[in-house]
Amino acid sequence: MPGNRNKNRDDAIPTRASLLSRLKDWQDQASWQDFFDTYWKLIYTFARKRGLTDSEAQDVVQDTMISVARQIPGFKYNPALGSFKTWLLNMTQWRITDQLRKRNHAARPDLHDGDPSSFIERAADPSGATIDRIWEDEWQKNLLDAALERVRRRLDPERYQVFDVYVNKGWPPGNVAKTFSISVAQVYLAKHRVMEMIRKEVARLEREML
Repeated sequence: MPGNRNKNRDDAIPTRASLLSRLKDWQDQASWQDFFDTYWKLIYTFARKRGLTDSEAQDVVQDTMISVARQIPGFKYNPALGSFKTWLLNMTQWRITDQLRKRNHAARPDLHDGDPSSFIERAADPSGATIDRIWEDEWQKNLLDAALERVRRRLDPERYQVFDVYVNKGWPPGNVAKTFSISVAQVYLAKHRVMEMIRKEVARLEREML
């Protein structure tokens, strides 16, 4: 079991400026990579749940990232006007509609002169409430997954393995303790500490987008 060398390791990371503010600098490649790593899967999964194919969803990820890059300099966080989460949803929705329009035109080239967008949106999902619910569910899941991955990268591998087999794989605590030659109390403590790190990381991710 790791010693005290990792104690409060998660708290030692310096507070950074808001990710949103850092994204306004197009030359900040590290921040853009951070943003992509954190949110690409959210955009992709949402597009798939809206009925897009794998390749269409990948195009949505690429086009949404380009749209964000172009428009983020003018984005200003204002709770009265809407959150970044809603803004990103709108960016993603527009790119999904673009893909559905392309698909529709490929199937019905005779509609080239018409405006099938309203049909496309109804066919994709007639309920705005349903869309919001899917996005919210995926947003929360994505935050948790991203937080877990960040915590995993910072933890001593053995410490994470104790957490993983106990919490994610459902091993009985006695089996975990025997496998890693630790006490059951240490298993419980490892779970508590890692869960607290994940909670803090989720909160940090949320703050980064303000």
